[in-house]
Amino acid sequence: MLLPNKFLKNRRLETLVENQTSYAVESAAMHVFETHQEAEQILLKFNEPVLASMLVGKKVMHLENMTAFDFLPGESLVLPSNEVMCIDFPEAQMDNPTKCLAMTIAEDKIRETVNFLNESRAKVDDEWQFTDYNFHFTNDIAIQQIIHRLLFLFTEDHLSKDVFADFMLRELIIRILQTEAKKIYTEKTMQLSSTHRLAYIIEYIRKNLSKNLTIKELSDKVFMSESNFHRVFKNELNISPIDFINNERIKLATSLLQDPNNKIKDVYSACGFNSLSYFIRMFKRKEQLSPKEYQSKLQR
Repeated sequence: MLLPNKFLKNRRLETLVENQTSYAVESAAMHVFETHQEAEQILLKFNEPVLASMLVGKKVMHLENMTAFDFLPGESLVLPSNEVMCIDFPEAQMDNPTKCLAMTIAEDKIRETVNFLNESRAKVDDEWQFTDYNFHFTNDIAIQQIIHRLLFLFTEDHLSKDVFADFMLRELIIRILQTEAKKIYTEKTMQLSSTHRLAYIIEYIRKNLSKNLTIKELSDKVFMSESNFHRVFKNELNISPIDFINNERIKLATSLLQDPNNKIKDVYSACGFNSLSYFIRMFKRKEQLSPKEYQSKLQR
């Protein structure tokens, strides 16, 4: 992700570790940190909830109740207020600094957005709640675009900048909540399937990928109309049921194609696709390779 020239234009190199350039709007502050030399155990803490996203290079994050992990470009981390980060910079160099942004968001803005969701887009079996733990995830395209837009917006000299930022922050919060919900439902389906209808449906989909799954069948299983089921699924997971099914089928296909003895015509049938051309098109869209190219690459 490229930083706008204006963002770093007036910065001054004070130290080789964690140089900070900051901008603020009414409900948030954006900080970009640059590190120009290898370092270990650098501590950082914010008084408000923070979204951290890697821009360039790699950090190693040490957080409470989490195993140390590499923090890479395209990934984000949401932390509650006053959470201490202990950070290593194993690759930072003078001519190739590590860059990371940290955006603090006012708690009243988060509460306002969560209340809006619970009043107008309520969950079917639960309530929306902003994360109170360290949530590490890979940005989807929408979140990546919002972060990129906010980077430019924070430096813009515009009378309505706070208004524009307010809209973008609300969308960002909602998409983070949906990303978290999707992660919880897909990783804890067994634990939640008896109490949460979407978790039950996700488990059912995964067990029946070879079958011809229809929206009517899935909606009937959770006692919803087709239109309401589609709306609830998209609202909570930020993906349509059909797209989710196709994604799960492609995941299964990538697993099956790792065995060189599995033929493509058998794989697409085992994954529930009733058309080879549709399977190839969906696979290429997801993996940027055809199934044959993917299997050949694995064998090489």
